[in-house]
Amino acid sequence: MDKYAIYPGSFDPLTYGHLNIIDRGVKIFDNLVVAVAHNVSKKTIFTLEERVDMLNQLFKSRLDVKVDYFEGLLVDYAKKLGTKIVLRGMRTVSDFESELQMALANKTLYNDLETVFMVTDSAYSHISSSLIKEIITLNGSAKEMVPPIVESKMRGKLLQGQER
Repeated sequence: MDKYAIYPGSFDPLTYGHLNIIDRGVKIFDNLVVAVAHNVSKKTIFTLEERVDMLNQLFKSRLDVKVDYFEGLLVDYAKKLGTKIVLRGMRTVSDFESELQMALANKTLYNDLETVFMVTDSAYSHISSSLIKEIITLNGSAKEMVPPIVESKMRGKLLQGQER
């Protein structure tokens, strides 16, 4: 049976750091479910549908990556899929603190669930959604940080009504 993991996140926006984790994750696991989280308390640039659509476009030719979405607890989603592995990417030490807290909470809720932490390559460790938003809002280029489709759609959202 194939080993597969869930790589959950808001992916708002999807960055090259995320892609780095995905590309390296499929070398460890046979398949990866990139699961877009629907979090009503988090203000996002893109709707859930827009994020899922972008990811589907980016991974349409990849058989080892499946795009999905979930609402509610990650542990419930993992049980529904029948997997016991979660892949989480980290950029900084502060990421580790929050990721560890989440992993321990998930383990408390579902003892069989294991979280695998992967540190993003150093070339991407400075990339954050807030940095990308600021760069695009100031009409800079984020081409080294996000795929072209993501940058284009972000420009459409963030610069709407502004002269370009």
